Amino acid sequence: MLLDLPVLKKGTFYFIKDGESDIVMEDKTKRGLEIKETSVDEKINVKADKGMIHDMDGIGHRVPIRWYFPKTSYDLSQVVVHAEDMEKKYTELRELTCPDDDD
Repeated sequence: MLLDLPVLKKGTFYFIKDGESDIVMEDKTKRGLEIKETSVDEKINVKADKGMIHDMDGIGHRVPIRWYFPKTSYDLSQVVVHAEDMEKKYTELRELTCPDDDD
């Protein structure tokens, strides 16, 4: 279902897709992660699918995979702000951890 949605915008680390009643922002770095729950993301305050990743100590952390922005409250430009914030965070992390990698 989500794979078939039309893509409105894409970045290096995200897709923004056009759902029926929501604009869906998907984190590309979390593709393939199994959805463990759907609940409200505390940071953005919209419904989000969340999965589980484990750190080097084996501690599990719930992380958002995709967010559902209701079209009644958000337009594309508002969702892009969140996507670009995520893009900036991942770009900075990549530069810090892989300084010699070329795009």
